[in-house]
Amino acid sequence: MEVCQTIAEIRKYVGRARERGIVGLVPTMGFFHDGHLTLMREAAKVCPTVVVSIFVNPLQFGPTEDFRDYPRQPERDLALAREAGVHAVFMPDTAEMYPLPPALFVQVECMDEVLCGRSRPSHFRGVATVVAKLFNVVAPDMAFFGQKDAQQLQIIRRMVRDLNFNLELRAVPTVRDSDGLALSSRNVYLDEKQRVAATVLFRSLDRAQEAIRSGERNREAVEKLMTGMISAESVAQLDYASVLSLPDLDPIEHLEGSVLLAVAARFGRARLIDNVIVKIGSDLKS
Repeated sequence: MEVCQTIAEIRKYVGRARERGIVGLVPTMGFFHDGHLTLMREAAKVCPTVVVSIFVNPLQFGPTEDFRDYPRQPERDLALAREAGVHAVFMPDTAEMYPLPPALFVQVECMDEVLCGRSRPSHFRGVATVVAKLFNVVAPDMAFFGQKDAQQLQIIRRMVRDLNFNLELRAVPTVRDSDGLALSSRNVYLDEKQRVAATVLFRSLDRAQEAIRSGERNREAVEKLMTGMISAESVAQLDYASVLSLPDLDPIEHLEGSVLLAVAARFGRARLIDNVIVKIGSDLKS
């Protein structure tokens, strides 16, 4: 496995790797858990060359957020990536990615104003900007993202479409612990009590799905159900419990087609998110 720290190095590597076929990219901020490793393994199934980026992107953190404290274990990450079959890791520092203060940003309007965008107003501008840079630097044929970050996934999909990036985007289902909690690098912040309480996120989503399967089609009723469950958990500080249309993340009163059920809450230092997709009129969900 090759480790590249500069743009020139990763471009040179990818240029050689194209002789083997398509190149897949898994963008990450490191501190790998099994969700990240699942993305890598899925990429390895279809891509002769898998590149993983590890970059804690300052543009997507607000001034009071955990950029400096975000967990980092680069040596452990490299070992795990190697075991997962990754061929190259791109590990730039901030000066390599942003040699000058950025003067241009990528922003997907409207879609970044709901869910996490309400409490993190510059977050998705930072995400879209760094992902666009990674797409330009690595020039992958395919890129892999987790469904857990549903809003991010839809925003990147729209960016790829609107800016005509020549790549295929693959979504990989959320990886969960045995009790349903979605895996997240920020789970490390949870103490024992908070860890147990955090399962209310998936439980609320599961209950909402049951209500929809039983015939509930009113958005407000479904949101009230999720809000009530999360708010009843004393350790949780609810951020949102929302139902939106897919793929555009628009408000929807009467549920039909594919809808996104999404929740977010704080448990001590950890702000956690989760979601499920429900296809109305079908037993399918993801």
